[in-house]
Amino acid sequence: MKKFILLGFALIAAIMLVACQEDTVEEVTDNGTPEIEEVENVGPTEIDVEHELGTTTVPVNPETVVVFDFGTLDTLNNLGIDVAALPTGNVPSYLEEFTAEGYVNAGTLFEPDFEVLANLNPDLIIISGRTQEAYADLAELAPTIYVGMDNTDYLGSFEKNVTLMGEIFSKQTEAKEAVEAIKNEVDAVKSMVPSDKRGLIILTSDGSVNAYGPGSRFGLIHDVLGVTPVDETIEAVNHGQNISFEYIAEKNPDLMYVLDRNAVTGGDYTAQTTLDNDLVNSTTAGSEGNITYLTPDYWYLSSGGITSVTEMISEVKQSVQ
Repeated sequence: MKKFILLGFALIAAIMLVACQEDTVEEVTDNGTPEIEEVENVGPTEIDVEHELGTTTVPVNPETVVVFDFGTLDTLNNLGIDVAALPTGNVPSYLEEFTAEGYVNAGTLFEPDFEVLANLNPDLIIISGRTQEAYADLAELAPTIYVGMDNTDYLGSFEKNVTLMGEIFSKQTEAKEAVEAIKNEVDAVKSMVPSDKRGLIILTSDGSVNAYGPGSRFGLIHDVLGVTPVDETIEAVNHGQNISFEYIAEKNPDLMYVLDRNAVTGGDYTAQTTLDNDLVNSTTAGSEGNITYLTPDYWYLSSGGITSVTEMISEVKQSVQ
């Protein structure tokens, strides 16, 4: 009977030993003595990403990455992730390193070069609004995800996109720290914004002027940072609401935030020359020198990146200091 009991204990001990060794590796030291090292648990090799255009299974830590969104390129650069290809035309000046030799030109934001991409055989393609019409064709080449910004929840969608990049490229800690730093700065700037000052956001293009209000692509100024809009009824459309100089004079903003589209697309007009007239100069913003010319690279080309959002907040901060 004792023999059976001892045999039972021996079997249990053997099973426990095998179970423990599943997470270990045995190495032999110089004197021949076995040495047990613990092996780190391996995480998932792929994740399912739900996005506006569908659900895509994405490899974790993809090696060959193509980006058709400069905000995402900005974020990946901050997280220390390199890319293989991108549209190399009109790259924001602060990301000009990605135009150097060694980076493949993937076409344009609106027209990807499918032949180049097929030869590249990417592991992941990342797009946003300007490339969404090509989504179905890109998805046939490689796993493709859409990471556009939600104008009605700018900060929330920013956090979602940065967090996703952290998960895909195993940079969760860095992504979380970047988001928290920006949230803290948002709180600091909101506390500085004067409640009795009203602001107007405009974009100039070839001499015309369009206004943007809450819920628009530049609504960060109103929706996140708390600048009171001079007009609550401005249409939240992608290209803005066309306005006249008489409208600007009538609304008489205390603060004006100006984007110059021609600075990106080229042309004979500049925002300064377009707005240099008696009607604009007579406003409170014009007469008190409270017209802020925003940096198109951040606001127009790469909105939604870690650096661009940081700088966007900083430009609004300077306008209310």
